[in-house]
Amino acid sequence: MFNRLKKKPITEEDTPVNKPSTARLNLFFFAAFVIFSILIFRLAFVQFVEGPELTYMETSRNTKDIPLAPVRGPIYDATGEVALAYSEPVQSLYVLLYEDYRNDERRQEAEELAHDLAAVFKQFNPGDKEQPDAEEIIKRLDLDYQKTFGYVPRLVKSDLSTKEIAFFMEKKAEYPGVMVLEENIRKYDPDGVAVQVVGYTREFKRAPDSIAKYKAIREGASTQRDPGLVYHEEEKVGFDGLELQYQEELRGRSGYQSIDIDARNLPDGTMLQTPPEKGYSLVSTINKEIQMAAQEAITDELRRLPKAITGYAVAMEVDTGNVVAMASMPDYDPNDWDYDKIKYVFRNGTTESFPPNDAKPSRAESVVLLGSVIKPLSVLIGLKEGLFTAGQTYHDPGYAILGKDGRQVRNSHSAYNGSITARRAIEKSSNAFMIDMVGKRLLSKYGSIEGVKVWDEHMKEFGLGVSTGVDLPNEFLGRLEYNNDDESALTRLAFASFGQQAKYTTMQLAQYTTMLANKGKRMEPHLVKEIRDADGNVVKEIKPKVLNEVDFSDAHWNEVHKGMVTKVSSFDGFPYDYARKTGTSEQGTGPNKKENGVFIAFAPRDNPKLAVAVVVPEGGFGSVSASPIARKIFDAYDEVYGLDGTPKGKKDEAKDQE
Repeated sequence: MFNRLKKKPITEEDTPVNKPSTARLNLFFFAAFVIFSILIFRLAFVQFVEGPELTYMETSRNTKDIPLAPVRGPIYDATGEVALAYSEPVQSLYVLLYEDYRNDERRQEAEELAHDLAAVFKQFNPGDKEQPDAEEIIKRLDLDYQKTFGYVPRLVKSDLSTKEIAFFMEKKAEYPGVMVLEENIRKYDPDGVAVQVVGYTREFKRAPDSIAKYKAIREGASTQRDPGLVYHEEEKVGFDGLELQYQEELRGRSGYQSIDIDARNLPDGTMLQTPPEKGYSLVSTINKEIQMAAQEAITDELRRLPKAITGYAVAMEVDTGNVVAMASMPDYDPNDWDYDKIKYVFRNGTTESFPPNDAKPSRAESVVLLGSVIKPLSVLIGLKEGLFTAGQTYHDPGYAILGKDGRQVRNSHSAYNGSITARRAIEKSSNAFMIDMVGKRLLSKYGSIEGVKVWDEHMKEFGLGVSTGVDLPNEFLGRLEYNNDDESALTRLAFASFGQQAKYTTMQLAQYTTMLANKGKRMEPHLVKEIRDADGNVVKEIKPKVLNEVDFSDAHWNEVHKGMVTKVSSFDGFPYDYARKTGTSEQGTGPNKKENGVFIAFAPRDNPKLAVAVVVPEGGFGSVSASPIARKIFDAYDEVYGLDGTPKGKKDEAKDQE
């Protein structure tokens, strides 16, 4: 028994093994899974996300893409048939440098080429002093690579003649590196239709940093990997108007030439070319016939008026916001760009502001005090704020008294109007009514600070002092002199009530007139109604947009409309009942006193289709200087579209056919 109970010696084989727990195994497999997942994810990221970038970096070491300017899309008038701006193909001569010409021996070869090219140009263009000579060609070849790299073709001459094209195509073998490439130059309607609306183009290299979109393109040039979006320094880009506003849509995509280069940055191999893509086309709201009528009307008035040198007009459809005419005169010829000729007229006075040039009287200030055209809104504010009622009368002695010193502010011609209502105050253009019944009472109701604030809020509800939303760059928002603390609140509100305390653009005035016509809807002005692709398909339609609405009683609107009946002789025989208001704003005193003509109107009165605003700086009375321009615009619109919905031009055509 003892032997059976005796312990058996423990051998190495009998040593117990500590088996891992299930939790530790799971942790191990999970860690392995995470590590492999990270590796797989990173591999996929490198292949699919970073792959194109790495490939580009690798290939770009030996291959360069040279952008070719895209074909800029056209801008049409409202008919979609008349091109206000278009691209015309031309053939240009480029030279590609295959050698480094910075040493004397090589440079002599390049200079000999320059002399040969100059001789060819002279042969086909005898007597033409505009042709580049050998010295100019050497400069354009940029042999020292001061402007660009060696692999970039140098532009020697644009717009080759057919004989020059034939010569270089035939002699191609004799001129290695010389290429004839098709480009496009921007052309504009020779009649000069709405040139400040359409705008103009200049070389991308000339674009100032003040144009934000071009500054951003320059800053992002080093990281731009899409050759179609690369801008070339010589590429024409929009500098103003619709050309600038719709730059991305009009531009299209660059073509490019892909070429292998060597360590010296010189071409090494054949060049592959991808053609550029044509940009979208714009169909504007501007109707050429109505636009030309507006331009000619302003020009005719400027010839007749002794002091006026500029004039502006905007015609805007009441229901759609479409701007059918927008004239800023005098204008310029965008096909013949010469800054010295156009520096006083190339900016759009209907939306922009620039001061007068006193040293050389080539332009007047582009925004003016509105004068009496503000009075319909003054009355609306008075009725809305409960300052008076529609039937309440006011005795107008011909003047109003301001302050304790008894200062008098008179009506035009010191007109005595006697007992008048708000409606008659608009018709008779009573300054006294506006001061006593609106300006003073607004101050009494709200106090100095709040009174001015309430006035400002009402102005901005009607688009005066804020952006109209028009699709043009560089819009001026107005100069709000009633916010100037240097004057008392009484003076500011009193003078603001009859239009002598703020300056606005003609576009803002047109939007305000549209609101009077449609009883409170602030329509966004549009200058483009459709964007089409290269095949003519509509890719975007710009629809009417209401920016804001004001809540005024219909009875108040009707009262104001009934007051807009001032006698205007230039509308004698006009076949429609229409609402209008003349204005004459005064700036300066004594010998420096200037009277600006302002006029607003909409027609027909009961079913308004068109609102027109006209400003003639230093034109004198608005009824004399501005209203004849508006009349011709209304007549032109009636001919083309019909103020009653029936185009009168088509009626005349039908009669002629009979």
